Amino acid sequence: MTPTLHLSVLASGSKGNAAVVEGPRGSLLIDCGLSWRELTRRAESAGVELRKVTAAILTHEHGDHCSGLGVVRRNLSCELITTAGTAAASRRLLDVPFSLVRHDEAFEVCGMRVELFPTSHDVSDPVGLRLSVANEGDEPQDALGWCTDTGFLTAEALGALRGCRILGIEANHDTSMLAHGPYPSFLKSRVGGETGHLSNAQCAAALPQLVGEGTETVVALHLSQKNNTPGACIRELSEALGAQPLGPQEVSAGSLAEARGRDGSLTICVAGQDEPLVVW
Repeated sequence: MTPTLHLSVLASGSKGNAAVVEGPRGSLLIDCGLSWRELTRRAESAGVELRKVTAAILTHEHGDHCSGLGVVRRNLSCELITTAGTAAASRRLLDVPFSLVRHDEAFEVCGMRVELFPTSHDVSDPVGLRLSVANEGDEPQDALGWCTDTGFLTAEALGALRGCRILGIEANHDTSMLAHGPYPSFLKSRVGGETGHLSNAQCAAALPQLVGEGTETVVALHLSQKNNTPGACIRELSEALGAQPLGPQEVSAGSLAEARGRDGSLTICVAGQDEPLVVW
């Protein structure tokens, strides 16, 4: 397969989220919970040209995903896309000129086919997405899956995320750390519930049915800074796929933790809150 999609996770976590997917005809911004200054700093660090962003998709209305959309609107000439439920769910979004889509819709943007699917979070109408580009000749499609902020993986999510070359999937918390951590009981119940966030264990349980022969990179997303660690996450995900965690001296730049499949064709890594992670 000839890679035609490139992912730069500029931030992933409860303090702010933003990712850029470079396609054949422009780049797509997934969420923006960063200030313009921070977005541009991280983009420069990751080698991302923000002027190429021609569309932005908002997955849901929580502030760590949407607080920077105002500055994106002012500084980038790009189409803003979300569901009607998300657009109407927050006062800060009411005046944003969104192109509205359904949570089961497919459309074309930046030379990529975007397939949306519903997720399960305590918001109005959240979505995940699969991006794909048809390669020339008999080569299979290059595809990227993105799913975060969900209490469980819906049937639609499982179908859409299967077999992607790059799979970005939430691994928010370690269940033991959450149970014995500093959060009050109501917040523990929210995070660990069916409209909360995927745990390491839930993510690991899903990976064997999502990772196929063409999957090259699994990126763990939205790790909790209080209820998870990159090491705990990598260990659990690696075990599910028979991969081998790498020692600290082998961890590549820009990655907080990493593992490799036994034949070297699969990499498992963690996107962080503070530094960009680039996947080609």
